[in-house]
Amino acid sequence: MTTFSVSDLPSLTGRTVVITGANSGIGRAAARALAARDARVVLAVRDPDKGREAAAEMAGHVEVRRLDLADLASVRAFAEHFAEPIDLLINNAGLMIPPFSRTADGFELQFGTNHLGHFALTNLLLPQITGRVVTVSSNGHKVGSIDFDDLNWERKPYQAMPAYAQSKLANLLFTSELQRRLAEAGSPVIATAAHPGMAATNLLRSDGRRRLRHLAGKMLAGLVAQSIDDGALPTLYAAVADIPGNSYVGPSGFMEGRGAPTLVGRSAKAQDAETARRLWEVSEKLTGITFPRQALAARATGADT
Repeated sequence: MTTFSVSDLPSLTGRTVVITGANSGIGRAAARALAARDARVVLAVRDPDKGREAAAEMAGHVEVRRLDLADLASVRAFAEHFAEPIDLLINNAGLMIPPFSRTADGFELQFGTNHLGHFALTNLLLPQITGRVVTVSSNGHKVGSIDFDDLNWERKPYQAMPAYAQSKLANLLFTSELQRRLAEAGSPVIATAAHPGMAATNLLRSDGRRRLRHLAGKMLAGLVAQSIDDGALPTLYAAVADIPGNSYVGPSGFMEGRGAPTLVGRSAKAQDAETARRLWEVSEKLTGITFPRQALAARATGADT
């Protein structure tokens, strides 16, 4: 168990951080904390106006760039226009139990945004990433499963919570397979994951809140919910702490709902290496974006890429 807080963040002068979905919630809190430690923080957001509103409240060097994870063309455009090195990528953006919808590319919205959008973004940016990739998952992954026969809910009736749980399980499988591939390529970059516990974010201020409270109960939510700033601490810990690749960070308190960040466990399904490899291969086919093995291996050996 740790006593990690924002005051424990090191100086990040000269470091570049990209955070998806950083105009609200724990992404905004994490961005604010990193910018205050002199990082150059890029808010990668779907709505630039909301991003600029968030940036105006942050001290330090903060930029806003448009990124819609539900549109692979937007993901590609973001990566193509980001030529500079990136020390830290935080895959934070996410949707929680919305009504059924599809992305611009026809994927179920939660799977397409929470997993495939970040999968594509990470692989496109990897040749420029020098330090760490942090992906935000959820305790909801524990009830998730990967339905390879119908990943995008094209045949079975849509159920918002199982779809959300699948996407959050995919986040952890992605992290473990990314770490395996990075190590295999000899890259010094590491991949970690985090979950915020139950934080009072905008995910809990919409239709998702009503559904979640219906499932969990008002009493449980009242017992474990924590502030947005505290909810961002696991992400920050996963971003800067001296921890190994494929670490998973969450709150240390009751049911991992609140408390200081610490290394936490994950479901058996989230530790299935074969499922992680298969999901990666399927994700490559769905997005048309592959792991940049040669570029990473060349960089690791000091050769020209």
